[in-house]
Amino acid sequence: MARLILTLLMLGTGLADLCGQSQDAFAIHLVDESTRRGVPLVTLTTVNHITHTTDSAGWIAFHEPGLMEREVFFHVSSPGYAVGKDGFGHAGIKLTPKLGEKVEVPVMRLNIAERLYRITGQGIYRDSTLLGQPVPLPRANFNHVLGQDSVQAVLWKNRVFWLWGDTERVDYPLGHFHSTCAWSDLSEKGGLSAEEGIHLEYLTDDQGKLRRMMPTQEPGAVWIFGLLVVADAEGNEHLVGHYGRYKDLSTRLEHGICEFDEAQGIFVPMVLLGDEFEWQHPQGNAFRHTEDGTDWFYFCSAFATTRVPATYADVMNPGSYEALAWSSKEKDYLWQKALPPVSQATEAAQLATKQMPAERALLQVKDALTGKAVRIHRSSVAWNLHRRAWVMIGTQESGEESHLGEVWYAEAPTPSGPWKNAVKVASHPRYSFYNPRQHPFLQKQEGRVLYFEGTYTQTFSGQPVKTPRYDYNQLMYRLDVDDMRLAPARLKVPAAENQKTTLSQ
Repeated sequence: MARLILTLLMLGTGLADLCGQSQDAFAIHLVDESTRRGVPLVTLTTVNHITHTTDSAGWIAFHEPGLMEREVFFHVSSPGYAVGKDGFGHAGIKLTPKLGEKVEVPVMRLNIAERLYRITGQGIYRDSTLLGQPVPLPRANFNHVLGQDSVQAVLWKNRVFWLWGDTERVDYPLGHFHSTCAWSDLSEKGGLSAEEGIHLEYLTDDQGKLRRMMPTQEPGAVWIFGLLVVADAEGNEHLVGHYGRYKDLSTRLEHGICEFDEAQGIFVPMVLLGDEFEWQHPQGNAFRHTEDGTDWFYFCSAFATTRVPATYADVMNPGSYEALAWSSKEKDYLWQKALPPVSQATEAAQLATKQMPAERALLQVKDALTGKAVRIHRSSVAWNLHRRAWVMIGTQESGEESHLGEVWYAEAPTPSGPWKNAVKVASHPRYSFYNPRQHPFLQKQEGRVLYFEGTYTQTFSGQPVKTPRYDYNQLMYRLDVDDMRLAPARLKVPAAENQKTTLSQ
C-alpha cells in the first residue's frame, strides 16, 4: 500500500510538471496586452488587503484559505501599467481561484518602455518556480544579495563586468557598503539574451561571501562611479574608476582614482585627490567618443559636461580633465580647465540674466508635449546608430508623479547637447527609479531596440510601503526608439554619420 501511495504521489508530481504548473496554487499570469509577455511588478490586492506581486515572468502563485473556489475581487496596480476601472472607480479584476488552474490577465501598458525583469535580489522567479513554470536563470531565486543600488557596467576581457554600490545582505540588516561586483556573458558568448535576463556570477571571498571590492580600514561607505577601461602606452588594459568614502550622503571623507588589481581581485586607490578636485576625475556614466581626431572619455552625471583624453596617463592625472563652460567673452561654450562644468541650473540663470542667448542653451530640457521644464537628476548618454543621434535616458528630479521616478528620452547632435525636447518613457508614481544606465552592448538592430536599468527603491519617494523583493533592486526596461510616441523628441536633422563612440567599454 505504501508503495502504491508513493507511486501515485510521484505520478501526481510528474503530471503537475508536465502541465507546467503546481496543483497547490492558482496560477495568475499578468501579461502585456500588446506583447503578451509577462509583466513584472504588478500587485494584486484583495478587499481585505492581502497583496501579491508578480515575479519577473508575470506570475502569481495564489493559495489563500478562505478565498478559494469563490469569486474574489483584486485591485490591480503597477507603475506604468493599468487595467480598466468599474463604475465606482475601482481598477481591478474578478477571479475565481481554483487549485491547479491558471488564468491569463492582460494589462495595458501606459509606459512607452516595456519593463522586462528584475536583475538583482532574491526570488526573481519565485512564483514561476512554485508553479512549475520554466525560468531562464540557472539559480532563479537564490542570490547572495537582497538588494543592490546604482549599477555600473563595462565590457572587459570579452565579458560584462558589473559593479554596484550598497548591497543588502541576507544574514544581517546592515548591508555591504564597500561595492559589489559580478560577471556575466553576452548572448553571443553563451549568455542569456537581453530579453531573458542577466545571469550574474558574483565575486566572492574564500568563505563564499560577497567580496568587499574596495575594503578599507577606515569607517564609511565606499562608492565607485565613472567605471571605464583604458589602455596604457604598452597596450595593457586597466579597469579604472573614481571612488569616494562617505560618512553619509553629504559628508565625503576621502576620494580619488582607483584601479582594479587583478592579483588581489579588488579595487585599490591609485591617486588620492584633495577636496579642490571636485570634477577632475571619472564620474557618473563614462563613454568613449572621438572628436576632431582626438579620443576622449566623456562623463555623464546629469549631462556629459566633463571629459579627459582617453589615455591611461591622462585618466590618472586630474590636470588633464576638461569641463564645458560658458565664456561670456567668447559668447560661446568652451572646453576648458579653469571653471567648473555648466549645470542645468547655472545655464538657466545665465539665460534669465541675458548673459547667454536662448539659441545657445544646451541643457534646457522640456516636455515635448507640454513645454514644461524637465529638471534632470541623473542620466545616461550613448550614441545610437539607428537614430544617428546621441540618446539620453534621464531621471527627472521633482516630477509631478514622483520625486525621482520619472524617466525621459531625448536626442541631441553632440554628446553634450543641445538637449531640448523630451518624452517620458517610464513612470514610477510615488517611488524612485534613480541612476539610470543604458547598456549599448545589449542594443539590437543598431540601436533601434535599447535597454536601460535603474534602481527601484522607496528611498526619497515619500512612499511609506516598500515593495517586497523588488525594493532597492535593479529593473531592466526595453525601448523601441522607432515608437511613434517618441517622434516629438527626435532630431529633425540627424547628426553627422561619422560620429564614433565606444561604450566604456
